[in-house]
This record gives sequence, C-alpha cells and structure tokens, in this order.
Amino acid sequence: MGFVIPSSKHRRYLSGADWIINALDCMLKTVTCAGNMSQIVFMLDGEIDEPLLRSRLESFIRKFPVVEGRVSRDLNLTPLWKIPGKAVAGVNLDVHRVQAFSSLNDVFSLLENGVNRLFKNENEHLSFHLVQGGGRACFAMTFDHRLLDARGAESFLHLFRQFLTEGDESRIEEGVCLTAPACLSDWGRKFIAGRNLNRKIISLSKPTPDALPVPSGNDRAFRYKVVSFGADETAKIYDNADNSAGFMMEMPYLLAVTVQALHGLFQRKGMAAPNYVVPVSLDMRGSGDIRQELFFNHVSYLFFKVLAEEMVDLKSTINTIKQQMYDQVKSGMPADVAEACLLTRIAPLSLMKKIFRIPFKGRIASFCFSYLGKGPSMASGFLGAEITNIFHMPRVPVPPGLGFFFNYFNGRLTMVVSYIEGLIEDEDVQMLEERMRESL
Repeated sequence: MGFVIPSSKHRRYLSGADWIINALDCMLKTVTCAGNMSQIVFMLDGEIDEPLLRSRLESFIRKFPVVEGRVSRDLNLTPLWKIPGKAVAGVNLDVHRVQAFSSLNDVFSLLENGVNRLFKNENEHLSFHLVQGGGRACFAMTFDHRLLDARGAESFLHLFRQFLTEGDESRIEEGVCLTAPACLSDWGRKFIAGRNLNRKIISLSKPTPDALPVPSGNDRAFRYKVVSFGADETAKIYDNADNSAGFMMEMPYLLAVTVQALHGLFQRKGMAAPNYVVPVSLDMRGSGDIRQELFFNHVSYLFFKVLAEEMVDLKSTINTIKQQMYDQVKSGMPADVAEACLLTRIAPLSLMKKIFRIPFKGRIASFCFSYLGKGPSMASGFLGAEITNIFHMPRVPVPPGLGFFFNYFNGRLTMVVSYIEGLIEDEDVQMLEERMRESL
C-alpha cells in the first residue's frame, strides 16, 4: 500500500541513492575539510580563451536552475531538491597561469586545492578551474555528488561542449528531466529488499573487514595520484583482461589487480591476514538518452569480500570476484540495494551517520572502487583545443578514506588513487603504482 506524490517544476523528490549520498556528504563535512565532492579534469593540448570560457559557462549554467537548488523536506518528511525559478549566481571560475606544463605535477596542487575547497554556501554545487601556460591547459569542474554522479558529470560537460557549438539560442536544456515522484508505495517490496540487504551486510561483516587506520584530526584534505596508461599499454591491459577474466570482464580484472596490490601494502603495515570488503558502484541507467537521468544519482552497488586465503594468485582472486558478481546479479542485489535505500529517506542525516558505522565496527569498507567503462565515442574539441585525456578525482567516504578509480577515454585507461592526508605515505603510493603496473 501507499501512494505516489508527483514532483513539480520547483521540487524533485530524492531517491534512496540520493539520500545515501547526502549522508556521505554530511559525514565528510564532519571529519574532513569539505563534503562529498568530486572533480572531473579535461587535459587539453592548447590554451583557451578565458573570457570566452567564462561567458559561455555563464550562459550555459543559466539554462539549468537546478544547479542552484538545495535539499529540503516536504510536509510528509520526504527529502527533496528545491529548484529555484532561475539561476542567478555567477559562475565560480578560478584561473591560474603556470610557467610550464611539462607534467601533471606542475598543476596538481592547484587541482587538489579545487576539489578540497568547501562550496561557498548550500546553493553552490559547481565550481570550475582553468590552469594553463606553455601552450597547454587543463579545465576542471568540481561538483557536488548530491547534484551529479560521475557519469552525469561527464555528460553535463559534454552537453556544455555541444552548447559551445550551437550557441545561446539553442534549446540545449530540452529533454533534460528533473522531476521525480516520491514513490511512497510498494512498502512490502521495499522491506523485503531491506531484509535481503541486511543479510548480505551480516555475511560481509564476519569476520570484520580490515581497513587502514584513519589519522586523527579534522579538516584534512584529500591527495591524489594519477596514473595514465598509453594507448599501447591500454590495449595490452584489455587483452590481459580478456584472457584472464573473460570477454567484457574488465571490472573484475581491474578490481582483482587492485586487491592484490593493496594486500601487499596492508601486510607491510603489519596486518598479517587481512580480508577486504569493497563496494563497487554500478550505473543503473538504461540505454536511452542520458538527458533523461542527467542530474542526481543513478547508481547502485555490488559488494565484494576477498579473504586472504583467496589471494594465492591473481587468477584465484579474479575467480572469487567473478563468482560473487554472478551471484549478486542473479539474486537481484543491485535492485535490492536501490529499493532498500528508499527506506532510509525518513532518517535524519545525523542518524544516517550512525547507521553507516554499525555493521562493520565503524569501517564502511576496506577501500572504494569504480570503473567507468568504455562509453560512447565523443568528439574531443574544446574551445579550439583538443581533449587529450579525462580523469576523475573523487573525495572518498571516511572511513575508509581510500579509493581507486578507473576510466577510459579515447583509447587510454587512467587510474586515480584518492586518499585522505596521512592515511598512506608517498612511498606507499609509489609501491602501489609499481605493483599494479607490473600486474596489469
């Protein structure tokens, strides 16, 4: 039993996934310098016109008042996104010039500052950064995960690139769906999904997963390591994935390599026989136009548990992960997670933070993992320059404060390691990169 409350032009009811992301945002603001934010970076082969970029961005953003919305609650306690009638704030664009641009190290401190900076207020959810010099540039968008997920952020910027071609008079916003009803119905199905998810969490929690100890002290920033693979290297990695894990099994292969590399680091830190629990995000969008589900979160999760004895070699780890993936997909676990999360919307965020810490004795996971697979081919022009690479820099829930994120663009694979300050040292990151390059 139940009912559906329709949304309207100025309010979009939040899904269960949206509310989970809001809870993670609240947790991150409590223990770090900013919330559940991420950054997408376009590397460009030439410099671009900064005044033109600012002008075009402002015109584009004005077409989407949703970016200046904020979280609220309806009288029935269902959380929603309150959308203003029009966008009024100017674009937050930082511009930096550097003398040289020979490597990412020249600009990385600026990019890290961008993703670790708290938004100005509750209505700001996007900021932009342009770093250029020596005939090269990078353009970055820091985004609030409450507004966009990773795939949505990529699509939002590609929509901006389309707007650059079509101009102010275009109807670029047409077809972008913002409405979503409250769906206060089918409670029996939701409680069954919650029961199934609870059983899964209990099985994952025994024995308690290991995670690196989070350093004490608040206001800590996140640091990043970007590892880019060339076109030839990427081709070899995908061949190895096909041979070791099977056709279209890149995610289990990359996750297995990551677990194996991290296992060595955990042992070096004195954890004799660690076991790992890893959530892996799963895009729940269909094959249609992503404009229908551009904003907000459209993800669910698979959960993987790998015991120390299952890491004899890479092949055994791959088989463990593949079997768990098959079992969860067959049992409908992603749908159960999405349904069960809808039950959490009535809980205030302060309670949600406590709920997250119950099952694993305060440890949400050993680390986080994501693989944005091969998406549709897209043109790479951007204000007269060409996009040479794209990568993501997410801030990871704390705990664990550690994540590995893979994405593919124009024949190249990129890995980003995200970690909270003090969790691991520079030599640890170097060791992880070397082990993973060797395995991949």
